[in-house]
Amino acid sequence: MPKISVEVPAELLADLDDHVGADGKFVNRSEAIRASIRKTLDLLDDIDDRQGRLEDDE
Repeated sequence: MPKISVEVPAELLADLDDHVGADGKFVNRSEAIRASIRKTLDLLDDIDDRQGRLEDDE
């Protein structure tokens, strides 16, 4: 799996950390970030589909 480096504002990281750990929805930050990216991409696909910008084979 490729690794990336990205700067994240402290406020966003703190909000993310509220959902990570034993009492959270995610095991670790990486899992939370991957889930967030996947959800964002799904939403963008929905928008593109509504705008007729998706190929028929997707």
